Amino acid sequence: MLDQAERQPFVGWDFSWLRGRLDSQPLPWDYTASVVEHARSSPDLLDLGTGGGEWLAELSYRPPRTVATEAWGPNVAIASARLRPLGVDVVQVAPARDNTGKPVEGAASPLPFPDEGFHLVVDRHESFDVGEVARILVPGGWFITQQVDASNDLEYRALFGIESPEPDPKSRWAWWLPGQLERAGLRVVEHASAPLVQVVRDVGALAWGLKAIPWMVPGFSIDKYRARLREIQAQIDRDGPITVRQRRFWARAQKRS
Repeated sequence: MLDQAERQPFVGWDFSWLRGRLDSQPLPWDYTASVVEHARSSPDLLDLGTGGGEWLAELSYRPPRTVATEAWGPNVAIASARLRPLGVDVVQVAPARDNTGKPVEGAASPLPFPDEGFHLVVDRHESFDVGEVARILVPGGWFITQQVDASNDLEYRALFGIESPEPDPKSRWAWWLPGQLERAGLRVVEHASAPLVQVVRDVGALAWGLKAIPWMVPGFSIDKYRARLREIQAQIDRDGPITVRQRRFWARAQKRS
């Protein structure tokens, strides 16, 4: 299993290779369903940070004018090949400054869209500039985002003997993003933070996922942690699948008229 995980490439932002091997239990909210609900009554949709376009391509409904952005060059080509046949324009943009609730540092990267150019802007696990989101939304337009929350990686790191302190509660998105959105002129309708429970059924899937997202366990490589990975597989063989919790946050906000 580990040799297979070592050979299996990671392309775009496609985790379908994990299906049935490392799966996530449903969150208390349904980000995709909320996006579709709003999309059905919107003339347009902007997806910030589309990755390889996998999620947007599978969306059950897209407005007539749907646009996606992507900052990482290799993913721009992958997303374009996937989305342009579906009528979705893909626009390469500069990376947004990290949005962490602390004073924002670095130069702003304006989005290449006019003021009040979209009725619906969505963002799944991508940095964004709140001021730019507010600028490109029409009055009454909607912003829906789901993000990786603070303490997301603690249990994965603990699996490999890396102990990290629990984060300050003020580092959670729920502490600071609602106020940030309100100050930018967006009325927060709902927001929540919750654990994302992942069920790991084999160590090959675990190793491949960590190889694809190496910052979850700093310094991770299959060779470095081969002995520990074999111990985890022995535990799965003996006791059944293991569960590891991450953490997610979401918010839905409307630009004030």
